[in-house]
Amino acid sequence: MSADASEVYDVVVLGGGSGGYACALRSAQLGMRVALVERDKLGGTCLHRGCIPTKALLHAAEVADTARHGAAFGVIARVDSIDMPAVLAYQQGVVSRLHKGLQGLVSAASIDYVTGTGVVTSATTVQVGERTLTGRHLVLATGSRAKSLPGLAIQGRVLSSDEALALDHVPGSVVVLGGGVIGVEFASVYRSFGASVTIVEALPRLVPAEEPSISKALERAYRKRGIAFRTGVRFSGVEQDGAGVRVSLEDGTTLTADYLLVAVGREPVSDGMGFETAGVSVDRGFVPTDERLRTTAPGVYAVGDLVPGLQLAHRGFAHGVFVAEDIAALSPEPVIDARIPRVTYCDPEIASVGLTEEAARQQYGEVRTYEYSLGGNGKSQILGTTGFVKLVGVPDGPVVGIHMIGARMGEQIGEAQLIVGWDATPEDVAPLLHAHPTQNEALGEAHLALAGKPLHAHA
Repeated sequence: MSADASEVYDVVVLGGGSGGYACALRSAQLGMRVALVERDKLGGTCLHRGCIPTKALLHAAEVADTARHGAAFGVIARVDSIDMPAVLAYQQGVVSRLHKGLQGLVSAASIDYVTGTGVVTSATTVQVGERTLTGRHLVLATGSRAKSLPGLAIQGRVLSSDEALALDHVPGSVVVLGGGVIGVEFASVYRSFGASVTIVEALPRLVPAEEPSISKALERAYRKRGIAFRTGVRFSGVEQDGAGVRVSLEDGTTLTADYLLVAVGREPVSDGMGFETAGVSVDRGFVPTDERLRTTAPGVYAVGDLVPGLQLAHRGFAHGVFVAEDIAALSPEPVIDARIPRVTYCDPEIASVGLTEEAARQQYGEVRTYEYSLGGNGKSQILGTTGFVKLVGVPDGPVVGIHMIGARMGEQIGEAQLIVGWDATPEDVAPLLHAHPTQNEALGEAHLALAGKPLHAHA
Protein backbone atom coordinates (compact mmCIF):
# COMPACT_ATOMS: atom_id res chain seq x y z
CA MET A 1 0.00 0.00 0.00
CA SER A 2 1.48 3.33 -0.98
CA ALA A 3 2.44 5.75 1.78
CA ASP A 4 0.35 8.58 0.35
CA ALA A 5 -2.80 6.56 -0.23
CA SER A 6 -5.94 7.19 1.76
CA GLU A 7 -6.42 4.02 3.77
CA VAL A 8 -9.88 3.06 5.03
CA TYR A 9 -10.39 0.99 8.18
CA ASP A 10 -13.33 -0.01 10.33
CA VAL A 11 -11.47 1.30 13.39
CA VAL A 12 -8.47 3.62 13.72
CA VAL A 13 -7.02 3.64 17.24
CA LEU A 14 -4.77 6.52 18.26
CA GLY A 15 -2.49 5.29 21.05
CA GLY A 16 -0.98 1.86 21.70
CA GLY A 17 -1.21 1.72 25.48
CA SER A 18 -3.51 -0.49 27.56
CA GLY A 19 -6.79 0.90 26.25
CA GLY A 20 -5.63 1.31 22.68
CA TYR A 21 -4.10 -2.09 22.05
CA ALA A 22 -6.96 -3.85 23.89
CA CYS A 23 -9.42 -2.11 21.58
CA ALA A 24 -7.36 -2.99 18.52
CA LEU A 25 -7.00 -6.66 19.48
CA ARG A 26 -10.69 -7.11 20.29
CA SER A 27 -11.76 -5.26 17.14
CA ALA A 28 -9.57 -7.56 15.05
CA GLN A 29 -11.03 -10.61 16.82
CA LEU A 30 -14.46 -9.38 15.78
CA GLY A 31 -13.44 -9.28 12.13
CA MET A 32 -12.84 -5.58 11.74
CA ARG A 33 -10.00 -3.97 9.79
CA VAL A 34 -7.90 -2.05 12.30
CA ALA A 35 -5.09 0.50 12.30
CA LEU A 36 -3.24 1.14 15.54
CA VAL A 37 -1.10 4.29 15.77
CA GLU A 38 1.63 4.68 18.40
CA ARG A 39 4.43 7.25 18.46
CA ASP A 40 6.51 5.53 21.13
CA LYS A 41 6.43 1.87 22.15
CA LEU A 42 3.56 -0.59 21.98
CA GLY A 43 2.24 -1.10 25.51
CA GLY A 44 2.40 2.56 26.49
CA THR A 45 2.97 3.89 29.98
CA CYS A 46 1.79 0.76 31.79
CA LEU A 47 4.33 -1.54 30.21
CA HIS A 48 7.29 0.81 29.85
CA ARG A 49 7.01 3.55 32.49
CA GLY A 50 4.29 2.49 34.91
CA CYS A 51 2.69 -0.71 36.18
CA ILE A 52 5.24 -3.29 35.11
CA PRO A 53 8.57 -1.56 35.83
CA THR A 54 7.36 -0.15 39.16
CA LYS A 55 6.07 -3.52 40.33
CA ALA A 56 9.37 -5.12 39.32
CA LEU A 57 11.13 -2.61 41.60
CA LEU A 58 8.63 -3.36 44.36
CA HIS A 59 9.31 -7.09 44.05
CA ALA A 60 13.05 -6.49 44.29
CA ALA A 61 12.33 -4.38 47.39
CA GLU A 62 10.27 -7.23 48.87
CA VAL A 63 13.16 -9.65 48.29
CA ALA A 64 15.50 -7.24 50.09
CA ASP A 65 13.14 -6.95 53.07
CA THR A 66 12.63 -10.71 53.23
CA ALA A 67 16.38 -11.27 53.39
CA ARG A 68 16.89 -8.43 55.86
CA HIS A 69 14.26 -9.76 58.28
CA GLY A 70 14.94 -13.47 57.74
CA ALA A 71 16.15 -13.97 61.30
CA ALA A 72 12.56 -13.57 62.51
CA PHE A 73 11.81 -16.85 60.71
CA GLY A 74 15.04 -18.58 61.71
CA VAL A 75 16.80 -17.85 58.43
CA ILE A 76 20.01 -15.92 58.92
CA ALA A 77 20.66 -13.66 55.95
CA ARG A 78 21.82 -10.15 55.29
CA VAL A 79 21.63 -7.50 52.59
CA ASP A 80 25.09 -6.14 51.88
CA SER A 81 23.99 -3.72 49.17
CA ILE A 82 21.51 -3.09 46.38
CA ASP A 83 23.02 -3.48 42.91
CA MET A 84 20.79 -1.03 41.06
CA PRO A 85 22.18 -1.77 37.57
CA ALA A 86 21.32 -5.44 38.19
CA VAL A 87 17.88 -4.49 39.52
CA LEU A 88 17.27 -2.37 36.40
CA ALA A 89 18.45 -5.23 34.18
CA TYR A 90 15.92 -7.54 35.87
CA GLN A 91 13.23 -4.87 35.50
CA GLN A 92 13.94 -4.31 31.83
CA GLY A 93 14.10 -8.04 31.20
CA VAL A 94 10.51 -8.36 32.40
CA VAL A 95 9.43 -5.37 30.30
CA SER A 96 11.23 -6.64 27.19
CA ARG A 97 9.67 -10.11 27.37
CA LEU A 98 6.18 -8.68 27.75
CA HIS A 99 6.81 -6.15 24.97
CA LYS A 100 7.94 -8.89 22.61
CA GLY A 101 4.88 -10.97 23.46
CA LEU A 102 2.55 -8.04 22.87
CA GLN A 103 4.18 -7.28 19.52
CA GLY A 104 3.55 -10.89 18.56
CA LEU A 105 -0.13 -10.64 19.50
CA VAL A 106 -0.65 -7.50 17.42
CA SER A 107 1.21 -8.97 14.46
CA ALA A 108 -0.75 -12.22 14.61
CA ALA A 109 -4.01 -10.27 14.68
CA SER A 110 -3.15 -8.66 11.32
CA ILE A 111 -3.51 -5.19 12.79
CA ASP A 112 -1.92 -2.42 10.73
CA TYR A 113 0.52 -1.07 13.31
CA VAL A 114 1.60 2.44 12.37
CA THR A 115 4.58 4.04 14.11
CA GLY A 116 4.50 7.82 14.29
CA THR A 117 2.73 10.81 15.76
CA GLY A 118 -0.94 10.80 14.81
CA VAL A 119 -3.01 13.97 14.56
CA VAL A 120 -6.79 13.89 14.26
CA THR A 121 -7.79 15.93 11.23
CA SER A 122 -11.51 15.12 11.21
CA ALA A 123 -13.99 12.83 12.92
CA THR A 124 -12.93 10.08 10.52
CA THR A 125 -9.26 10.72 9.75
CA VAL A 126 -5.87 10.56 11.45
CA GLN A 127 -2.77 11.93 9.77
CA VAL A 128 0.52 10.14 10.48
CA GLY A 129 3.28 11.81 8.53
CA GLU A 130 2.23 11.50 4.90
CA ARG A 131 -0.29 8.76 5.60
CA THR A 132 -3.98 9.51 5.94
CA LEU A 133 -5.79 6.83 7.89
CA THR A 134 -9.56 6.92 7.48
CA GLY A 135 -11.73 5.12 9.98
CA ARG A 136 -15.43 4.53 10.15
CA HIS A 137 -14.77 4.90 13.87
CA LEU A 138 -11.92 6.63 15.68
CA VAL A 139 -10.79 5.61 19.17
CA LEU A 140 -8.74 8.13 21.14
CA ALA A 141 -6.39 6.31 23.51
CA THR A 142 -3.52 8.75 23.99
CA GLY A 143 -3.19 8.06 27.74
CA SER A 144 -1.49 10.17 30.38
CA ARG A 145 1.91 11.40 31.54
CA ALA A 146 3.46 12.29 34.88
CA LYS A 147 2.46 15.79 35.90
CA SER A 148 4.06 18.39 38.09
CA LEU A 149 2.96 21.51 39.95
CA PRO A 150 2.92 24.96 38.31
CA GLY A 151 6.45 26.32 38.23
CA LEU A 152 8.04 23.05 39.39
CA ALA A 153 10.30 21.85 36.59
CA ILE A 154 11.33 18.21 36.30
CA GLN A 155 15.08 18.53 35.87
CA GLY A 156 18.33 17.66 37.60
CA ARG A 157 17.61 16.30 41.06
CA VAL A 158 13.86 16.90 40.73
CA LEU A 159 12.45 13.69 39.29
CA SER A 160 9.14 12.39 38.03
CA SER A 161 8.31 8.69 38.17
CA ASP A 162 9.80 8.33 34.67
CA GLU A 163 13.27 9.42 35.80
CA ALA A 164 12.98 7.54 39.10
CA LEU A 165 12.43 4.26 37.25
CA ALA A 166 15.78 4.68 35.49
CA LEU A 167 17.85 5.87 38.47
CA ASP A 168 20.98 3.71 38.46
CA HIS A 169 21.86 4.05 42.15
CA VAL A 170 20.11 4.04 45.50
CA PRO A 171 19.86 7.61 46.81
CA GLY A 172 20.78 8.28 50.39
CA SER A 173 17.61 10.30 50.94
CA VAL A 174 14.48 11.25 49.03
CA VAL A 175 11.60 13.64 49.59
CA VAL A 176 8.47 12.31 47.89
CA LEU A 177 5.97 15.00 46.96
CA GLY A 178 2.57 13.33 47.01
CA GLY A 179 1.13 10.66 49.29
CA GLY A 180 -1.16 8.98 46.78
CA VAL A 181 -0.61 5.66 45.03
CA ILE A 182 2.55 6.60 43.13
CA GLY A 183 4.11 8.39 46.09
CA VAL A 184 3.62 5.65 48.68
CA GLU A 185 4.78 2.95 46.26
CA PHE A 186 8.06 4.72 45.49
CA ALA A 187 8.51 5.57 49.17
CA SER A 188 8.16 1.87 49.95
CA VAL A 189 10.76 0.92 47.34
CA TYR A 190 13.31 3.51 48.42
CA ARG A 191 12.98 2.62 52.08
CA SER A 192 13.40 -1.09 51.36
CA PHE A 193 16.53 -0.26 49.38
CA GLY A 194 17.91 1.62 52.38
CA ALA A 195 17.15 5.26 51.63
CA SER A 196 15.84 7.81 54.12
CA VAL A 197 12.36 8.84 52.93
CA THR A 198 9.97 11.68 53.76
CA ILE A 199 6.56 11.98 52.09
CA VAL A 200 4.86 15.38 51.81
CA GLU A 201 1.08 15.28 51.25
CA ALA A 202 -1.11 18.39 51.12
CA LEU A 203 -4.24 16.51 52.20
CA PRO A 204 -4.73 15.37 55.82
CA ARG A 205 -3.72 11.73 55.30
CA LEU A 206 -1.76 9.36 53.09
CA VAL A 207 -3.69 7.59 50.31
CA PRO A 208 -6.57 10.05 50.76
CA ALA A 209 -8.79 8.28 48.23
CA GLU A 210 -8.93 5.19 50.45
CA GLU A 211 -10.90 4.45 53.62
CA PRO A 212 -9.66 6.60 56.55
CA SER A 213 -8.92 3.42 58.53
CA ILE A 214 -6.74 2.18 55.67
CA SER A 215 -4.81 5.46 55.76
CA LYS A 216 -4.28 5.15 59.51
CA ALA A 217 -3.04 1.57 59.17
CA LEU A 218 -0.62 2.55 56.40
CA GLU A 219 0.67 5.48 58.44
CA ARG A 220 1.29 3.20 61.43
CA ALA A 221 3.14 0.73 59.22
CA TYR A 222 5.23 3.48 57.63
CA ARG A 223 6.21 4.89 61.02
CA LYS A 224 7.32 1.39 62.04
CA ARG A 225 9.35 1.10 58.82
CA GLY A 226 11.00 4.46 59.42
CA ILE A 227 9.26 6.27 56.58
CA ALA A 228 8.57 9.86 57.65
CA PHE A 229 5.63 11.82 56.33
CA ARG A 230 4.17 15.28 56.60
CA THR A 231 0.44 15.52 55.89
CA GLY A 232 -1.79 18.57 55.70
CA VAL A 233 1.05 20.79 54.52
CA ARG A 234 1.73 22.18 51.05
CA PHE A 235 4.91 22.38 49.03
CA SER A 236 6.13 25.92 48.36
CA GLY A 237 9.41 25.54 46.48
CA VAL A 238 12.66 23.70 45.85
CA GLU A 239 16.27 24.66 45.34
CA GLN A 240 18.90 22.28 44.07
CA ASP A 241 22.62 22.08 43.52
CA GLY A 242 25.12 19.34 42.82
CA ALA A 243 24.77 17.95 46.33
CA GLY A 244 21.00 17.70 46.67
CA VAL A 245 17.70 19.54 47.09
CA ARG A 246 16.19 21.85 49.70
CA VAL A 247 12.42 21.52 49.76
CA SER A 248 10.40 24.33 51.33
CA LEU A 249 6.91 23.82 52.77
CA GLU A 250 4.27 26.45 53.40
CA ASP A 251 4.54 25.98 57.17
CA GLY A 252 8.13 27.22 57.02
CA THR A 253 9.78 23.82 57.22
CA THR A 254 12.75 23.01 54.99
CA LEU A 255 13.62 19.41 54.11
CA THR A 256 16.95 18.40 52.59
CA ALA A 257 17.57 15.28 50.51
CA ASP A 258 19.49 13.90 47.59
CA TYR A 259 16.41 14.01 45.35
CA LEU A 260 12.85 15.30 45.18
CA LEU A 261 10.45 12.85 43.56
CA VAL A 262 7.33 14.59 42.25
CA ALA A 263 4.43 12.13 42.54
CA VAL A 264 1.38 14.39 42.33
CA GLY A 265 -0.52 12.30 39.82
CA ARG A 266 -0.87 12.07 36.06
CA GLU A 267 -2.38 14.33 33.41
CA PRO A 268 -4.01 13.38 30.10
CA VAL A 269 -2.10 13.60 26.83
CA SER A 270 -4.36 15.52 24.47
CA ASP A 271 -2.59 18.75 23.55
CA GLY A 272 -1.69 19.15 19.90
CA MET A 273 -3.65 16.07 18.88
CA GLY A 274 -6.33 17.91 16.88
CA PHE A 275 -9.21 16.67 18.98
CA GLU A 276 -11.10 19.96 18.93
CA THR A 277 -10.73 20.14 15.14
CA ALA A 278 -12.71 16.92 14.94
CA GLY A 279 -15.45 18.30 17.20
CA VAL A 280 -14.27 16.44 20.30
CA SER A 281 -14.91 18.36 23.51
CA VAL A 282 -11.86 18.66 25.78
CA ASP A 283 -12.05 19.71 29.45
CA ARG A 284 -8.76 20.50 31.22
CA GLY A 285 -7.05 18.06 28.91
CA PHE A 286 -9.51 15.22 29.53
CA VAL A 287 -12.05 14.02 26.99
CA PRO A 288 -15.49 13.68 28.62
CA THR A 289 -17.65 10.86 27.30
CA ASP A 290 -21.06 9.35 27.91
CA GLU A 291 -21.38 5.98 29.65
CA ARG A 292 -20.71 4.27 26.32
CA LEU A 293 -17.42 6.18 25.97
CA ARG A 294 -18.70 8.23 23.03
CA THR A 295 -17.25 11.72 22.67
CA THR A 296 -19.08 14.78 21.37
CA ALA A 297 -17.99 13.89 17.81
CA PRO A 298 -20.11 11.23 16.09
CA GLY A 299 -18.24 7.97 15.63
CA VAL A 300 -15.35 9.02 17.90
CA TYR A 301 -14.72 7.21 21.19
CA ALA A 302 -12.22 7.84 24.01
CA VAL A 303 -10.79 5.28 26.45
CA GLY A 304 -8.42 4.93 29.38
CA ASP A 305 -6.64 7.74 31.20
CA LEU A 306 -7.91 10.24 28.67
CA VAL A 307 -11.41 9.81 30.13
CA PRO A 308 -12.07 11.44 33.55
CA GLY A 309 -12.05 8.87 36.35
CA LEU A 310 -9.74 6.20 37.69
CA GLN A 311 -6.36 6.09 35.98
CA LEU A 312 -5.72 2.35 35.95
CA ALA A 313 -4.40 0.07 33.23
CA HIS A 314 -7.15 -2.50 33.76
CA ARG A 315 -9.76 0.24 33.35
CA GLY A 316 -8.08 0.97 30.02
CA PHE A 317 -8.24 -2.71 29.02
CA ALA A 318 -11.94 -2.83 29.93
CA HIS A 319 -12.65 0.43 28.06
CA GLY A 320 -10.89 -0.83 24.94
CA VAL A 321 -12.75 -4.13 24.87
CA PHE A 322 -16.05 -2.36 25.56
CA VAL A 323 -15.61 0.08 22.68
CA ALA A 324 -14.69 -2.67 20.22
CA GLU A 325 -17.79 -4.63 21.17
CA ASP A 326 -19.95 -1.51 21.09
CA ILE A 327 -18.78 -0.73 17.56
CA ALA A 328 -19.58 -4.34 16.63
CA ALA A 329 -23.14 -3.84 17.98
CA LEU A 330 -22.74 -6.49 20.70
CA SER A 331 -24.39 -4.21 23.31
CA PRO A 332 -21.80 -4.69 26.07
CA GLU A 333 -22.47 -3.47 29.60
CA PRO A 334 -20.79 -0.11 30.39
CA VAL A 335 -17.66 -0.09 32.56
CA ILE A 336 -18.54 1.32 36.00
CA ASP A 337 -15.67 2.94 37.91
CA ALA A 338 -17.11 1.99 41.31
CA ARG A 339 -16.72 -1.70 40.44
CA ILE A 340 -13.13 -1.48 39.24
CA PRO A 341 -10.63 -3.06 41.68
CA ARG A 342 -7.80 -0.86 42.96
CA VAL A 343 -4.46 -2.03 44.35
CA THR A 344 -1.57 -0.02 45.81
CA TYR A 345 1.53 -2.20 45.84
CA CYS A 346 3.35 -0.67 48.78
CA ASP A 347 4.30 -2.61 51.91
CA PRO A 348 1.75 -3.31 53.32
CA GLU A 349 -0.42 -3.68 50.22
CA ILE A 350 -3.76 -1.91 49.90
CA ALA A 351 -6.63 -3.35 47.88
CA SER A 352 -10.17 -2.06 47.52
CA VAL A 353 -13.25 -2.21 45.36
CA GLY A 354 -16.57 -0.43 45.57
CA LEU A 355 -17.65 2.37 47.88
CA THR A 356 -15.99 3.69 51.01
CA GLU A 357 -18.15 3.81 54.12
CA GLU A 358 -18.65 7.57 53.69
CA ALA A 359 -19.64 7.24 50.03
CA ALA A 360 -22.00 4.38 50.87
CA ARG A 361 -23.72 6.47 53.56
CA GLN A 362 -24.17 9.30 51.08
CA GLN A 363 -25.73 6.93 48.55
CA TYR A 364 -27.72 4.57 50.77
CA GLY A 365 -28.14 6.35 54.10
CA GLU A 366 -27.76 3.56 56.64
CA VAL A 367 -24.96 1.02 56.17
CA ARG A 368 -23.46 -1.87 58.10
CA THR A 369 -19.74 -2.52 58.36
CA TYR A 370 -17.38 -5.14 59.73
CA GLU A 371 -13.61 -5.10 60.14
CA TYR A 372 -11.83 -8.45 60.37
CA SER A 373 -8.28 -8.31 61.74
CA LEU A 374 -5.61 -10.39 60.01
CA GLY A 375 -4.43 -11.20 63.51
CA GLY A 376 -7.00 -14.00 63.44
CA ASN A 377 -5.84 -15.36 60.09
CA GLY A 378 -3.38 -18.26 60.27
CA LYS A 379 -1.53 -17.57 57.00
CA SER A 380 -1.12 -13.90 57.88
CA GLN A 381 0.45 -14.94 61.17
CA ILE A 382 2.81 -17.23 59.27
CA LEU A 383 3.77 -14.37 56.98
CA GLY A 384 4.16 -12.01 59.92
CA THR A 385 1.78 -9.41 58.53
CA THR A 386 -0.90 -7.30 60.17
CA GLY A 387 -3.88 -5.51 58.68
CA PHE A 388 -7.57 -6.07 58.16
CA VAL A 389 -10.46 -6.61 55.78
CA LYS A 390 -13.30 -4.11 56.03
CA LEU A 391 -16.73 -4.74 54.54
CA VAL A 392 -19.28 -2.04 53.79
CA GLY A 393 -22.79 -3.32 53.20
CA VAL A 394 -26.37 -2.19 52.89
CA PRO A 395 -28.67 -3.46 55.67
CA ASP A 396 -30.51 -6.52 54.33
CA GLY A 397 -28.69 -5.94 51.05
CA PRO A 398 -25.43 -6.39 49.19
CA VAL A 399 -21.84 -5.69 50.10
CA VAL A 400 -21.01 -2.45 48.26
CA GLY A 401 -17.40 -1.97 49.33
CA ILE A 402 -14.42 -4.11 50.38
CA HIS A 403 -11.21 -2.53 51.70
CA MET A 404 -8.08 -4.47 52.68
CA ILE A 405 -4.57 -3.78 53.92
CA GLY A 406 -1.78 -6.27 54.63
CA ALA A 407 0.83 -8.34 52.85
CA ARG A 408 -0.42 -9.78 49.55
CA MET A 409 -3.90 -8.28 49.86
CA GLY A 410 -3.80 -7.42 46.17
CA GLU A 411 -4.15 -11.14 45.47
CA GLN A 412 -7.53 -11.17 47.27
CA ILE A 413 -9.10 -8.45 45.13
CA GLY A 414 -10.40 -10.90 42.50
CA GLU A 415 -12.97 -12.46 44.80
CA ALA A 416 -13.73 -9.08 46.34
CA GLN A 417 -14.51 -7.70 42.86
CA LEU A 418 -16.89 -10.57 42.16
CA ILE A 419 -18.71 -10.02 45.45
CA VAL A 420 -19.24 -6.30 44.83
CA GLY A 421 -19.79 -6.65 41.09
CA TRP A 422 -22.49 -9.28 41.48
CA ASP A 423 -24.25 -7.50 44.36
CA ALA A 424 -23.66 -10.43 46.69
CA THR A 425 -24.93 -10.25 50.25
CA PRO A 426 -22.91 -11.48 53.25
CA GLU A 427 -25.34 -14.39 53.42
CA ASP A 428 -24.49 -15.29 49.78
CA VAL A 429 -20.77 -15.40 50.52
CA ALA A 430 -20.89 -17.04 53.96
CA PRO A 431 -21.48 -20.63 52.66
CA LEU A 432 -18.53 -20.46 50.25
CA LEU A 433 -15.48 -22.46 51.30
CA HIS A 434 -12.10 -20.78 51.58
CA ALA A 435 -9.03 -23.03 51.70
CA HIS A 436 -7.15 -23.22 55.00
CA PRO A 437 -4.64 -21.84 55.71
CA THR A 438 -4.83 -18.97 53.24
CA GLN A 439 -5.19 -15.23 53.52
CA ASN A 440 -8.26 -15.69 51.35
CA GLU A 441 -9.99 -17.01 54.45
CA ALA A 442 -10.03 -13.45 55.78
CA LEU A 443 -12.66 -12.54 53.19
CA GLY A 444 -14.75 -15.55 54.19
CA GLU A 445 -14.43 -14.81 57.90
CA ALA A 446 -15.44 -11.17 57.39
CA HIS A 447 -18.57 -12.18 55.51
CA LEU A 448 -19.43 -14.83 58.07
CA ALA A 449 -19.25 -12.17 60.76
CA LEU A 450 -21.33 -9.64 58.82
CA ALA A 451 -23.89 -12.41 58.20
CA GLY A 452 -24.15 -12.85 61.98
CA LYS A 453 -22.35 -16.17 62.32
CA PRO A 454 -18.66 -15.47 62.98
CA LEU A 455 -16.24 -18.38 63.34
CA HIS A 456 -12.74 -17.11 64.13
CA ALA A 457 -13.88 -13.59 64.95
CA HIS A 458 -15.95 -11.71 67.48
CA ALA A 459 -19.43 -10.65 66.48
